[in-house]
Parts: sequence; structure tokens; C-alpha cells
Amino acid sequence: MKFKIPQNKIKEGLVTVGRVTTKSVSLPILKNIHIKTEENLICLSATDLEVGVKWWSITKSEEEGETTVPLDVFSSFINLLPEEEKIDFNERDNNLSIECSDYKTKIKGLDADDFPIIPEVKDGSEIKIKTTNLFEGLKQVVDIPSNTKVKPEISGVYFQFKNNILKIAATDSYRLAEKIIYLEEKINEEFSFILPQKTAKEFLNIFDNEKEVIIKFDSNQVLFESKMEELDHPKIQLTSKLIEGDYPNYETIIPQQTNTEILLDKEEFLNKIKAASLFSGKINEVTLKINEGGEMIIISEDRDLGSYKTTIKGKMEGGGVDISFNHRFLKDGISEIKSSEVVFSVNNNSSPGKITPVGNDDFLYVVMPIRNG
Repeated sequence: MKFKIPQNKIKEGLVTVGRVTTKSVSLPILKNIHIKTEENLICLSATDLEVGVKWWSITKSEEEGETTVPLDVFSSFINLLPEEEKIDFNERDNNLSIECSDYKTKIKGLDADDFPIIPEVKDGSEIKIKTTNLFEGLKQVVDIPSNTKVKPEISGVYFQFKNNILKIAATDSYRLAEKIIYLEEKINEEFSFILPQKTAKEFLNIFDNEKEVIIKFDSNQVLFESKMEELDHPKIQLTSKLIEGDYPNYETIIPQQTNTEILLDKEEFLNKIKAASLFSGKINEVTLKINEGGEMIIISEDRDLGSYKTTIKGKMEGGGVDISFNHRFLKDGISEIKSSEVVFSVNNNSSPGKITPVGNDDFLYVVMPIRNG
């Protein structure tokens, strides 16, 4: 294998694929990345057996071939080379020689035949979506899933495709977030799958600069793919196993009608919850007292530290209520609202609270109360 490529270009590829390598004792080759040249294209690949990433770029290839090299030393050396300088690579018997300016090295690799095959999704459904829309939606829900083996289905992010809508949802049994993304093309059939939280986070790290992503999936795996601008060829592919099982019917816990609703300034609400959190005690409890006059009183108390009380004025409909929540769950939900104002709504002191943006119905956040007594 013999090829040339600029330093900044292969560095981009290493950043893309390098996150999914793993220091496996039983399979040392998982510490390596796979390098392959074919038809003036270079492909870098990495996998941890659950998630696989491939990255392609145009290169000047004199001899086609493939090998694997340890990511740590390879990436560290490439990062030291002059930016935008062309690097010469020459591989013989899994020894990769690298030359650039007055830098020369040889890295010992492992046989490419021993590198795990990253599965392909060929016969499943395929959907195109603007990356910015999916990126924003995932960011709003990705930190919510619970990493539990007891209920593995809630350890991932739920994707539901129906008509021209993609719903993304996540829960940990204490709170729930749902994001609606409107698709440009209508889907003839309804599809759904549960994406592992780790894969969702890798998507956010890998595809942030891509314009459009293609989603392909079958019964047990999913593929996210972006295309090269120069060629009708994949640029990045992220492949992952899906979580088996049925996602909970989460829509049943979303309050459809509420007895108390108050409109508040988002930043004021968030800052005063943060202040209350300083005195929230061991169970992170803050109490919201909503009066019929359109006033929310926020109270917290810690026996050792002291107490806190503040008031927010808002526009209110319905009756008053006193209800307590975990401050962290409240802050997480308010922080993900994109509008300058939020609507907080609830039925009674034992029912879930709902937080939604003003002027947009594409996101909602539901949080369970702390029940005392």
C-alpha cells in the first residue's frame, strides 16, 4: 500500500474514527484503526464491536492495500507533523512507513484480515434528514436515558418515524423529553428503533459539520451516513447495534390537560432554580408554590446550610398548587428550552410537571414530582 494525503485531511479522519477504538485485552486489534486504499480513496475504520465508524477521503494512491496500526501512536505522530504538508505512506508486511518534511518513522501494525468486519445495512429502510435538525433534537434528549440493565429499553433514545414526522424520545423513569422533527419527505410506513445512548453521543461528535445524513436501519442495526461533496460516495458511516425490546408507551404519562399553567421568563426561572439548588438538601428537593395571582414561590431548605426563598411573577391560568421536584431534573429540562419564555403546567401535587417552549410545540419535557409522606 502506497499513498499520499495532506496532514490536515488524515488528521480529520483520525478525529472522526478514533473515538470508538477500545483497549480490549482479549482483542488487541480493537486498539488499532484499519487503513485501506482503493481507487484513489482512503478509508479509515474503527470499531469496538458495538459501534463502527468509517471515513473516506480522496487520496493519491500508487499501490492499493490495507493494514491496521495502533491508533494512539499513529494519531500522536500525525498530530506532530506540519499542517497541510503532504504525507507519504508506504506499507510492507504490516509495517507502515511515514515520511513528511524531515520526519520519518515506521509503525508496526497487525494483519488487516484479523480486523473485525463492520456490518452493512443493505435491505432496511432509508430516510434522509438535515443534520442540523437531527443534531439539535439529539442534543435535547441524549443525556436523559438511564444506563440500566434492568430496563435496557430505556437506556437508549427512541426514534419513531411516521408520515412526515420523526419523534425522538428519552426517559429514565423520573423525567421524559420528546422532540419532534419535521421531515421533508413523507414516509409510507411507520418505523421505530431504540438507539444506544453511546451511539447517539458519537453521532453528535462525528456529524456536527455535515449538511445531510442518510439513516438506514433494519431489525437489529442502524447506519448513519453522510456523502462526499466531490463524489457520490460515502464520507462518514456510523454503524451501531440497536437495543432490543419494546420502548415504553411514554405518551400515556404526558399530561394532555392541566389544571395549573404559568408562563415564565426562562432565564429567570432557570437562575432561581439554580440558586435554590444550593440549599436543596440530600434529596435535591425544591418546592414550587404557585398562587392564583400568577406568582411562583421557590423554596428550598438544608438543615446544615440554611434556606432559600424567592418569587417569580408570571401569567397564570387555573388554580394554585404546591409541588416539589428534584432541582437537577428541573434545571435539565429548562436548559433545553430554546424560547425566551417557558410554560410550566401541572395538575396537582402528585402529578408530573410539564415544561414546554412558548411559540413552538416541537419539544416537551416531563418531570415526576418528589412525593412526601
